[in-house]
Amino acid sequence: MFSSNRNVIRWIIILSSFIIISLILWNTYTFFQKFKAEERVKMNTWSVAQIDLLENIDDLDKDVNNVTSHVLTEMTTSTPMLVIDANGEVNNYINIEDSKLSDSLKVQRIIKKFSNENTPIEVKVGKETIQTIYYGNSPLLNKLKYYPLALLLIILLFAAVVYFFYRSSKNAAQNKLWTGMAKETAHQIGTPLSSLVGWAEILKTENVNPEYITEIEKDIDRLQTITERFSKIGSAPTLQKTDIIEVTNTSFQYLQSRSSKLVNFELKNLDNEIFVNLNPQLFSWTIENLVKNAIDAMKGKGDLKLEVSQNEKQVLINISDTGKGIPKNQFQKIFEPGYTTKKRGWGLGLSLAKRIIEDYHNGKIKVLQSDIGKGTTIQILLKTI
Repeated sequence: MFSSNRNVIRWIIILSSFIIISLILWNTYTFFQKFKAEERVKMNTWSVAQIDLLENIDDLDKDVNNVTSHVLTEMTTSTPMLVIDANGEVNNYINIEDSKLSDSLKVQRIIKKFSNENTPIEVKVGKETIQTIYYGNSPLLNKLKYYPLALLLIILLFAAVVYFFYRSSKNAAQNKLWTGMAKETAHQIGTPLSSLVGWAEILKTENVNPEYITEIEKDIDRLQTITERFSKIGSAPTLQKTDIIEVTNTSFQYLQSRSSKLVNFELKNLDNEIFVNLNPQLFSWTIENLVKNAIDAMKGKGDLKLEVSQNEKQVLINISDTGKGIPKNQFQKIFEPGYTTKKRGWGLGLSLAKRIIEDYHNGKIKVLQSDIGKGTTIQILLKTI
């Protein structure tokens, strides 16, 4: 019920925000058009005053009308204007730099620009057009024109801040939840694990096949490793100088011994040691997650290859399978928490692997190559010491 109400409130807020933004943009557009129309009226008034001046300019005994003089000198304080006579020559200009009128090509560009902004006004004496007034938008009108874009940009930035804040809060809450679950799981495993250790010691005193006890102890060690892994989630792990070849071999061979015989395991390793700053428990967890995902992608049957190589500064670990493959547009998505193609999967394995490699070890994990129906190669890159 709470979730449903929260969704309704969310949609109401979104819809209200959209309506408010639409009203602001509409009012801005309306004001822009009104202001533009007022500037048109001013320019028409100026053209009428210009006609009055031209009609009386030949009469030397007649003074220029005060109203005409006022209009011609005061009504174009901010609007850029260019007056072209019947011969195509510049007769007058206002609010235009002299340097822009030194070249006829520049004049033509100004005329074209002003014509696109406003319809030119013809100055006629009788039926004869003696001048054409080209005028552009005033600085205030130009600022007003870009105001909606600035407003939209501010709204988008604000929305982005809200989104990232919400996402960060949500991720923090999820991380806190998973950390709590992991530590609780480690605590719950610890009790029966202690009991199993005790029973293993008792079995050693009985006439039990030593091989059975050895296998039990291996599984107990395995459970202890898993417990340590879960207990480390949520806290910065301790990294130590470790031979990554040895850790990789141990993890890979453990999985090989406990996997289906229908999976052909191949390990192509280097003979020399490669040291990196590593947390062995978490790194082996990554290898196991990648191997198990590869086996699942092959449905328990196919070829699985782990290859380790090295360049000047990095060690490269490639895990390849012959499974169903991954579409290219999902190469990044598969590492997101909750993403899974399995019917009963939780989508945590690859996201956990990414976190261990990139956040804890400052490395890189990515889908190196994948072909639908042929298989996938995932690569881990770590800096060497």
